[in-house]
Amino acid sequence: MSARLLVLLAVILAFGALSAMALMEAGYLGIFAQHFETYAGMQVLTDLVIVCVLAIVWMVNDAKTSGVTPWPFVVLTLAAGAFGPLFYLVAREIKSRAAA
Repeated sequence: MSARLLVLLAVILAFGALSAMALMEAGYLGIFAQHFETYAGMQVLTDLVIVCVLAIVWMVNDAKTSGVTPWPFVVLTLAAGAFGPLFYLVAREIKSRAAA
């Protein structure tokens, strides 16, 4: 297993634990509701949306050369934010290792 894959899995595990705690505390809609209470929160939510859209564009374009089907990861990005690109990078790493 490559160091890159181990780092990606560690990030997914740590971010997953944080996300689970946030979901238990606030619920899925509660996570978003807090961002509408202040301009600072709206800025953070807007930033997240912009980054996710950029990640989706990158995944779709990168999939043409990497051979990974991007659509499950696009849906995951729309539903769960950064998990989509993180799992796409894992799939991409596994696919490139299998091809080598």
